[in-house]
Amino acid sequence: MNARSPQCPCGSGDSYHGCCEPLHHGERQAHTAEELMRSRYSAYARDDTNYLFRTWHPRTRPPEVRIDPGITWTSLEILDTDGGGPEDDRAEVEFAAHYTTAAGRDALHERSRFERRAGRWFYVDGDY
Repeated sequence: MNARSPQCPCGSGDSYHGCCEPLHHGERQAHTAEELMRSRYSAYARDDTNYLFRTWHPRTRPPEVRIDPGITWTSLEILDTDGGGPEDDRAEVEFAAHYTTAAGRDALHERSRFERRAGRWFYVDGDY
C-alpha cells in the first residue's frame, strides 16, 4: 500500500485503489454478495451516493440515497454469509457497521439480502 492509496474502509486490509475503488468507478463488478456489501460500506464511508444508488435493487431502492453527514463510519465486521458466491443468485450477509456521532460510538447491525440480476449483485433490503 502506498501513501496515494489509503487502506480501504471495508476492512479487507488492501488499499482502496486495489479493493473497492474499481467497483465504485464501474471498472468491474462485485464477484460475490460479500464483496458488494463491503463496497457499499466503503461507499457510505466515502460519501459515494451514486454507487449506493446503482447497486440498490431497482425494486426496493429509494428515489434518492442520502448519507447522514453526522456519521463517521469507523469499521465493518462481516458476521455471517449465506450464499452469494459466483454460482448463486441470492444471498444474505450479516454485518456490524461501526460508527461515531456527536453522541458517541454505536453500530448498525443488519442481515442484508442480495440478488444477482443480469450477472450483477444488488442490495435488496435488510433486517436490523
